[in-house]
Amino acid sequence: MMLGDFLFSRAFELMVEDGSLRVLKILSTASAVIAEGEVNQLTAQRRIETSEERYLDIIGAKTAALFAAACRIAAVVAERDQAVEESLDAYGRYLGIAFQLVDDAIDYASDQATMGKDAGDDFRDGKVTLPVILAHARGSDAERRFWREAMEGHRASDADLEHAMALLGKSDAIADTLERARHYGQRAIDALAGVGSGPAKAALVEAVEFAVARAY
Repeated sequence: MMLGDFLFSRAFELMVEDGSLRVLKILSTASAVIAEGEVNQLTAQRRIETSEERYLDIIGAKTAALFAAACRIAAVVAERDQAVEESLDAYGRYLGIAFQLVDDAIDYASDQATMGKDAGDDFRDGKVTLPVILAHARGSDAERRFWREAMEGHRASDADLEHAMALLGKSDAIADTLERARHYGQRAIDALAGVGSGPAKAALVEAVEFAVARAY
């Protein structure tokens, strides 16, 4: 907790170095939203009845809010107009959603050597992510019972993980999660329509393309 207090204090120290009250407001608001998103994720953990709408609300708070704030601040520091601020905010928000969707998909679709962490961590932790929500909704009674037991922590073996991956493949849950990520990625690119052309915009588009194509 002391380390957390130190990091929190240091973060606000860095925020005020720029001297902009707008930057401080954007970041402090984002910090509150992110904290709320993390709490909401904890309350949804192991709850298989979590809806897709609530899942999107959670990742919109805990991930997309950070991306949006970071992008908006760039426009503030560069003293661009309100329209550019809003375009970059939308870009960051959609990119954040796309990034998290891919992250949740590759937890089941990638491997430890590629990701740098064990595959199936979300499964064992009982995190109800979009792949699980889709597979549960599309499953038979027996499959839905499996997902409930798994998310409640009663099925966490390697064999259970293999079965979960088979069900995800059967229901096209991973493919559809990645398709949604591409959808939000395109919305992020579309949000840049009002931001002029040049190397910076090209880099932003490339960031989206990487985020939705990555395997780690």
